[in-house]
Amino acid sequence: MRTGGRILVDALVAHGVDRVFCVPGESYLAVLDALVDSPIDVVVARHEGAAANMAEADGKLTGRPGVCLVTRGPGATHASVGVHTARQDSTPMLLLVGQVDTVFRGREAFQEVEYRDMFSSLAKWVAEVESVARLPEYLARAFAVAVSGRPGPVVLALPEDVLFASAEVADIAPVPHVAQAADVGELAKMLAAASRPLLLVGGGGWTAAARADLAAFAVAWDLPVAGAFRRQSIMANDDARYVGHVGLSIDPALARRVRESDLIVALGPRLGETTTSGYTLIASQPLIHAHPDPDELGRVHLPVLAICAAMPPLVAALRALPPPDPRWAGWRAGARAAFEAFTRRAPRPASRGVDLEAVVTGLSDRIGLEPFVCNGAGNFAIWVQRFWRYGVGTQLAPTSGAMGYGLPAAIAAKLRHPERTVLCVAGDGDFQMYPQELATAVQHGAAVIVLVADNGMFGTIRMHQERRYPGRVSGTAIRNPDFAAIARAHGAFGETVADTAAFWPAFDAAEAFVRANRLPALLHLHTDPARITPDETAWD
Repeated sequence: MRTGGRILVDALVAHGVDRVFCVPGESYLAVLDALVDSPIDVVVARHEGAAANMAEADGKLTGRPGVCLVTRGPGATHASVGVHTARQDSTPMLLLVGQVDTVFRGREAFQEVEYRDMFSSLAKWVAEVESVARLPEYLARAFAVAVSGRPGPVVLALPEDVLFASAEVADIAPVPHVAQAADVGELAKMLAAASRPLLLVGGGGWTAAARADLAAFAVAWDLPVAGAFRRQSIMANDDARYVGHVGLSIDPALARRVRESDLIVALGPRLGETTTSGYTLIASQPLIHAHPDPDELGRVHLPVLAICAAMPPLVAALRALPPPDPRWAGWRAGARAAFEAFTRRAPRPASRGVDLEAVVTGLSDRIGLEPFVCNGAGNFAIWVQRFWRYGVGTQLAPTSGAMGYGLPAAIAAKLRHPERTVLCVAGDGDFQMYPQELATAVQHGAAVIVLVADNGMFGTIRMHQERRYPGRVSGTAIRNPDFAAIARAHGAFGETVADTAAFWPAFDAAEAFVRANRLPALLHLHTDPARITPDETAWD
């Protein structure tokens, strides 16, 4: 006989889970007890939203469902932000929520929520386990659903009495995931006939092998490749075929090329509002759209060819195609030259404070393609998206536009790859969503480096405010604490940087601290509040 908590943990182990992220709660004490005797690493966050973001980032990094455990009511509502990001980012994830006893259900018991209603539009599948004997069945289905088709989040509610009950029940072996290869003959024919083709890559489910196959295909066919919004690391940015990102703050020259293309081959992206600049970039151009979810094909833009397939088998089939004699070498070279000009232009220093353009460009050139770069949401991210050169699979950023994602994601990345440099770039408002996760980083030895760009306001909203209501500031100014002091109070390195010249010795000191102590470091960067984008100044 095993308790429900033990059955659940045994199922996690059977499905290859080696790490879970949580904030402890009394509703799943039986699970916490079973974890004591398991090989699973338990990462204790300080906020359920951060724990869910960590699990989502872990799912991005591994391709397996990242697992988060939270308690009922407030725990689940806090964690919903990570579920939303997993849904929008097509990331496999499993949220396990403690629930009130089954005998109390339907009475609005303490912290009771109907999770099937709450998460119905956020998750791929939501269920409540009402029998301890059915836990293996529910877990097996949850893992299968999370990775099948378009990957995404699954939520299981676990009543407290189910977890404490005992049953004699066998485990269920993981269901093998088989992705069907696509017939790419028609795609190859249409591509070979094009003069101005463009590959647009995005979405979830990209494995290391799939990224390698994509690169080999692009090189063999000499195709220009653009990344969808916050999917810039599907292909190495130093490859001559990579031509930039299609999303917020798109290079106007790349936007023109998208509109002038005579064949767009979209491999994986959803072609939503952000990637298509408000559904304006793709109009009359012939479109081939490949996506693992048939509901996405033709949802907004009607393709001339729709391919329902996961990316790994699809790009493997593309790689095997014999390349034609391409007629678009000049088209591809021009797109790459425009990317170089847009991302490595003559310096335009800020009038005061730390110049983010100089910092991001200089750091990218200095530390290369290997580091993971994590960020949340805010105008500060425009500098990162534009000037950072990403290596393969190194970008962790939410397409959902969720603030506070960067630090939790960085912690997950450092725990998964402790030998790699992990950089979190955050805005002041963005960082203050989960600054307490510095304690998580210190406790678990996640030696990340955090850069906090402080302009004393919610910059994105202030930008729109200045454009629509010039000079009428309301609700966007913030008075910030000493972030460096907060870092030091947690046992991390902390230093304040007032100008660009002071950044480099401060970064050297942060790197040295991280190497020597295996603890995180934070640099508090005072930036020019008037510089709202790399090219715009809101006021003098």
